[in-house]
Amino acid sequence: MDKSIRQHIEYLLCIKIESIRPLSGGDISKAYLIQSENENLFCKIHLGDQAFEMFSTERLGLQALGKTKSIGIPKVLLCEQLEKGALLVMDYIEPRLPSAIDFEKLGHQLAALHQPIQGEMFGFESENFIGSLPQSNHRHSNWISFYVKKRLLPQLKIAQDLKRLERHEVPSENALLKICDRLFPDIEPSLLHGDLWGGNFLISKSGEPFLIDPAAYYGYNEVDLAMTRLFGGFSNEFYEAYREVIPAESGEKERCDLYQLYYLLVHLNLFGSSYKGSVTQILRRYF
Repeated sequence: MDKSIRQHIEYLLCIKIESIRPLSGGDISKAYLIQSENENLFCKIHLGDQAFEMFSTERLGLQALGKTKSIGIPKVLLCEQLEKGALLVMDYIEPRLPSAIDFEKLGHQLAALHQPIQGEMFGFESENFIGSLPQSNHRHSNWISFYVKKRLLPQLKIAQDLKRLERHEVPSENALLKICDRLFPDIEPSLLHGDLWGGNFLISKSGEPFLIDPAAYYGYNEVDLAMTRLFGGFSNEFYEAYREVIPAESGEKERCDLYQLYYLLVHLNLFGSSYKGSVTQILRRYF
């Protein structure tokens, strides 16, 4: 970490930093554990042009999740624009390996987060990001319209622009709307984490589940579950506990494919053609 950034953090938080240690795991930003006399803090630094906007919207997502009081969320202490890039500082949650009981608690608490909210619209108070890609959250009253127009179509367009999908491989808006209309039930919005893979939750040393790095918005609870299944990392105890609170609905398997399609498109656009086979497999199956 640059010395001037260290001094900037000390000044803004009125602390004396004793040590700074790089942490692994971030695809987009550099991460650090900051140790002061009285506390440990987590700091992310991103040097890109959109860094401050990315961190600002992440802070909004964390705050929205935290307001539900359903699951642990680290408190954001600083979100600052730098001469180049930006930084985000929050409480450091020291993790431990999850046990079966921890996964059960995570399942119950995620289900509490996912309780439907009557009168809410699909979307969010601001646009945000999925990884480093923009994620539009313009409010919609209809879930099918929101998911097709604000999730699938933008990523399909990026994939086509990047030449990662050919024009003939990309379904039309009408085709997307038709299949989603057939498979998606009529639902009330729930607040979603929005990017819930195994690296975006942790269990604290005291056994409390925490969510980190959200791409939050109001949507269908099955979207978060679909992401948990895409890359693994969640135990049977997690799913069983979740389903004690929110039972599965018929047709979930087909909808899971379509929700995973969004995340696979994001990975195709961010990380390249190794994800194309998974994307085209779903496109051929449904379109």
